[in-house]
Amino acid sequence: MKFSCEKALLQSAINTASRAVSAKSSIPALEGLLLQADSALTISGYNMQTGIRTTVEADVTEGGSLVLSARLFGDIIRRLPDDVVVFSSDEKLNVRLTCGDASFDILAISAADYPDLPEVEDQFSVTIQQKTLRAMIGETSFAVSTNEARPIHTGSLFEIGEKGLTVVSVDGFRLALRREPLERVDGGAFSFVAPGSALSEVEKICADTEDPACITLGNRHLLFEVGPTQLICRRLEGEFLDYKTAIPRANPISVVADTKTMIESIDRVSVVISDKQKSPVRCVFDADRVLMSAKTANGEAKDTCRVDGDGGGLEIGFNNRYLLEALKYCPADTVKIELNTGISPCIIVPVEGEENFLYMVLPVRLKNNG
Repeated sequence: MKFSCEKALLQSAINTASRAVSAKSSIPALEGLLLQADSALTISGYNMQTGIRTTVEADVTEGGSLVLSARLFGDIIRRLPDDVVVFSSDEKLNVRLTCGDASFDILAISAADYPDLPEVEDQFSVTIQQKTLRAMIGETSFAVSTNEARPIHTGSLFEIGEKGLTVVSVDGFRLALRREPLERVDGGAFSFVAPGSALSEVEKICADTEDPACITLGNRHLLFEVGPTQLICRRLEGEFLDYKTAIPRANPISVVADTKTMIESIDRVSVVISDKQKSPVRCVFDADRVLMSAKTANGEAKDTCRVDGDGGGLEIGFNNRYLLEALKYCPADTVKIELNTGISPCIIVPVEGEENFLYMVLPVRLKNNG
């Protein structure tokens, strides 16, 4: 196997594929990267859950495949000067890397020891702009559950239909929903649940461009294609929350708030809250204002946030982090907050334009002693 490649291109491909490499595995090859050279160079990482395969332009003079330690290979390439890297290996899997005046001799593992990445049969597919997909994952993934008792909720639901693409994450305390129209849907409506860990990698691979990202649904796996990179992951199986019936929308109270102003108010009263000193943020929705307070052994904090609308003196408590995250990931400057009672969910939606996101936060029961 023999090829030459620009150091920067090679380093970028190694960094991308390494995200799916096992730190420790009973199969030594899985702690490595699979290199396959023919007309171009393909580098793959796989941890038996998620696989990332990326193709990089290289001048291949001799094809072949082998496996190199991801950590060692990455460390070497990162430290090389900015020049062309020349790579060669012999039949005994001795590898020589040269770049500028630097050279390294390392040992590879046979590619035969590397498990095959799953093939994804094309049942359904959908194409969406990379920057849109990245935003949709980023604005919902914070609400993915980390509780393995309900594995289905450790991922996000993707629904593709006439209304476009809807992504929903839920963890038992809050729900995040994002919706975007789609130009084209191949094969009709479909849905799947993608693991949160794989989606966080997809988010990193997507660039802030209008270039397409393609999602393909197979029988048991999903394929995300972003430029020269493919990510393959297992679908999560099970019954996802019926979010449409879980979201109450006939709420009698509605106020309009400036997102940034509200974040600042919650942030201020959260100062006295810590991991050791937990307390809900107590909110009293009055005429054109929300009185916020928090009280712990650290002290007491109070603030007033101006809003438009009358909450009729409704008192409700929230986990400060859940409320803050809902507002921080909000892609809108002004939001409508819908409320019903002190123990009913709070709904946050945009004031203007399409209702392309919705956040639901469950309240915390307040003790009456203030």
